[in-house]
Amino acid sequence: MRRRAVAEADPSIFAQMKQVEVRDVADAAALSDVLDGHPQPFVVRGLVKDWPLVRAGLESPRAARQYLLERSRPVPFTVTIGQPGRDGRLFYDDDFGMNFREARGKLGDIFRGFDDNEGRADAPAIYLTSVDMKLFFDGLVEDNPSPVGDRDPLQSIWIGTSTRVAAHNDFPRNLACCAVGRRRFTIFPPEQFENLYIGPLENTPAGRAVSMVDFHEPDFETYPRFAEALDHAQVVELEPGDAVYIPSMWWHHVEGLSAFNVLVNYWWRDTPAFLGQPQEALNHAILAIRDLPAEERALWRKLFDHYVFENPPGVAEHIPEQARGVLAPLTAKTAGQLRAFLLRTLNR
Repeated sequence: MRRRAVAEADPSIFAQMKQVEVRDVADAAALSDVLDGHPQPFVVRGLVKDWPLVRAGLESPRAARQYLLERSRPVPFTVTIGQPGRDGRLFYDDDFGMNFREARGKLGDIFRGFDDNEGRADAPAIYLTSVDMKLFFDGLVEDNPSPVGDRDPLQSIWIGTSTRVAAHNDFPRNLACCAVGRRRFTIFPPEQFENLYIGPLENTPAGRAVSMVDFHEPDFETYPRFAEALDHAQVVELEPGDAVYIPSMWWHHVEGLSAFNVLVNYWWRDTPAFLGQPQEALNHAILAIRDLPAEERALWRKLFDHYVFENPPGVAEHIPEQARGVLAPLTAKTAGQLRAFLLRTLNR
């Protein structure tokens, strides 16, 4: 395979990839227009370069940590601690447990761990993942304003040493802003999931199923279709102040390239928050449908097409409008009723 030969000749597969498109935006309003009309990933250089957090990080990693510490609330933070000698890769161990552990502590104590391990070749990976900025900090959101306008996103901060997070996807749309250090994102279209060799659905490093391929040492004998995935890959390295947009369901492999890295990301969905999570429906379908006899699965496939994937206008026209229930467009009320019904049936 062409990609296999390239990888064997050049240990850096990233040098062979297409670069993520760079877009110029004048302001937040212009960014909003691009987000609404652009189905592909893109990069905006310097989008948040004026953030105080970015300026503190350019001064030094310790200045960035001090900036965050001064705004942190006196509550326990959860921190991930990896094993030394794993090149920062947070993944499974040989028995499909995790090669890291979690601990809780005050942010000042956690940051002392960063200080103590700075410059050590055998230092463990240290990572605070998806910390809710509104819940754990005072003034951080206000001082470093969201660039995504009135979308009401979940605003999270990620703080760590050099780390590697396996390729995964997210249902919400995502704008990821590099605040401190450098990050590399390797991004794949949603349909490449078969070529990424996705691991277990219920036993995951961080809640989302991940690619089993080690991007630094891809094993093309075990994962031969990964060569095809590489033909569709896009890559970008972010400097402080840069941002990358990742559309819903696009796969992304994320690396913190500096000894200390901070990322701020914004997740939002285009559909109402009262709707359910598609992953939960997939899990339930595995429980209820996947192992049925083939002829029964075929019948359920037709029902799913009829009520879910195609859902033509005539599905409920024969039912009086006031009696259509969840066959009508969902509202917050009917979605809540359906959720309660599911909980009752699942707990029987």
